Amino acid sequence: MTTDHLGIHATGLTKSYGDHRVLHGIDLAVPRGAVLALLGPNGAGKTTAVRILATLTAADSGTARVAGHDVSAERSRVRARISLTGQFAAVDDLQTGAEMLRMTGRLTGLSPRAARTRAAELLDRFGLADAADRTAKTYSGGMRRRLDLAASLVSRPEVIFLDEPTTGLDPRSRQNLWDLVRELRADGTTVLLTTQYLEEADQLADRVAVLAGGRIAAEGTPAALKSRVAGHRLDLTLATRDAYEALAPRAVHLAPDELTLGLPTDGTAVHVRALLDELDPHRTDVDRFAIRTATLDDVFLSLTGATA
Repeated sequence: MTTDHLGIHATGLTKSYGDHRVLHGIDLAVPRGAVLALLGPNGAGKTTAVRILATLTAADSGTARVAGHDVSAERSRVRARISLTGQFAAVDDLQTGAEMLRMTGRLTGLSPRAARTRAAELLDRFGLADAADRTAKTYSGGMRRRLDLAASLVSRPEVIFLDEPTTGLDPRSRQNLWDLVRELRADGTTVLLTTQYLEEADQLADRVAVLAGGRIAAEGTPAALKSRVAGHRLDLTLATRDAYEALAPRAVHLAPDELTLGLPTDGTAVHVRALLDELDPHRTDVDRFAIRTATLDDVFLSLTGATA
């Protein structure tokens, strides 16, 4: 079966560091022009997977093709078609924003004129035109992140890896980056996004893969994953700490400071009444309750076994 329609295709990727197995044979399939969000707790193997797909680290076993080329046998061809933005902005403090983008353009093979033109386009697109001639050391954290992202787009990559790109950004800058990801998708760019912000994955991703303990615990559309833990959640605020602790093992959402926890429900009155009668038969333990739609947070906590 042909895989030409896939921007990223990985099968059975494993990776160990010494005796520690980081990836246990993960499979990924991302159609060209789609956004995949890779979720998982710290240490789940997200960055290792990205490094393998971006040709920075070799897998111990398994195969992967990115932009139609094998990441092991055709590394130079893969690198010519991808871009990687890491968790921390990689900018040269001694260069101006314009200088950095022009230099990046020249390194990717653009002529001096084309590099200047591309730099000007990206500075305007990222709201940095007024700061183009200032050195990067004078930029704020959000501006540095935007400059780093602009540099990653100089070569118009077919596939872009965004490894927790909005960490440390203010809400406005984060919204601007979300808009950029939507533009990239509209332009046909394949995006693999790792993030700790589950709302981000919900907003941007066509599909979500949840990585837990080096394995893909679940993969699907955000809506499909949310339906796996339930379409809705019953949030209970308990009257006592003992009551909270007794119900905590069943919860998909935990807020111990408020003595509040959430349990899956289909949202119907019949099911909610049955749950309340089962969990609090004497009607003394539950102080308040509320019904809410399930979120990717619920999926994340349910599949990874993490706590709130």
